[in-house]
Amino acid sequence: MALFNIFSKGKKETLDKGLEKTKENIFSKLTRAVAGKSQVDEQVLDELEEVLISSDVGVDTTLKIIDRIEERVARDKYMTTDELTNILREEIADLLTDNNTTDLEDFSVPGDKRPYVIMVVGVNGVGKTTTIGKLAYQFKAKGLSVYLGAADTFRAAAVEQLIIWGERVGVPVIRQKMGSDPASVAFDTISSAKAKNADVVIIDTAGRLHNKANLMNELTKIKNVMSKVIPNTPHEVLLILDGSTGQNAFEQAKQFTAATEVTAMAVTKLDGTAKGGVVIGISDQFKIPVKYIGLGEGIEDLQVFRRNEFVNSLFGE
Repeated sequence: MALFNIFSKGKKETLDKGLEKTKENIFSKLTRAVAGKSQVDEQVLDELEEVLISSDVGVDTTLKIIDRIEERVARDKYMTTDELTNILREEIADLLTDNNTTDLEDFSVPGDKRPYVIMVVGVNGVGKTTTIGKLAYQFKAKGLSVYLGAADTFRAAAVEQLIIWGERVGVPVIRQKMGSDPASVAFDTISSAKAKNADVVIIDTAGRLHNKANLMNELTKIKNVMSKVIPNTPHEVLLILDGSTGQNAFEQAKQFTAATEVTAMAVTKLDGTAKGGVVIGISDQFKIPVKYIGLGEGIEDLQVFRRNEFVNSLFGE
């Protein structure tokens, strides 16, 4: 289906538009850094380092990129500043390839895992429930049956928002009364989905992060209860991060990867921010695949993350 082809014109335009501010931020700084220079020297590399760090790529990842470019300069002996953008694009793409698994082709689930159970984690306000709704839409548009579980039972707004998304997308939402045990909601959701031979289950969880020990205990309990219905679930623990918060997204990733076994990430709210470089740093530093990126408010503005397409949108084809 064309809707899910990341290379389709509409998807490419959405990606380019969503990363426009980040691209402008990087290129304006890069242009100033190489002004009056004919070749890449130590001063240009120092300026490039500052450009990448200020674009929220992160210090450690920036140093890796600079080291790679320094190796190219030493090998080639002479590199013009006009070549720098191409080299930068190539080295960042290679870096992401080194640190991630194979890109997804589309919004799909493994054929041998039905229902495919996704537990979604992340702090409040990062777009967690909205991302769940958009994921449900994408899966359903592929002809898959989806169940949503409202296991964030401590916030009425979270449950209500998920119900609204369920009605909008046309998928059932399993809930209990406020303050109920989140693990009980997860149990009911997976049990219902299994009985109905559903394809996908997405469980929303609370976004509290004030006490890591409590968070870890709660998420572990939910996972243990899930496994009683379907062994070895959840199949995926998806961490949602707000890309517009830049380095704060790094800190959230550290907290949640310490609290539970995160297997995939989605970075939201990349449209309208100049901090899209954070995706590069997060992909590199945590060695956990970024599966999805959020590029707008529209229901179709959640895209599968494809490294080369992302880098090309930032630095040109």
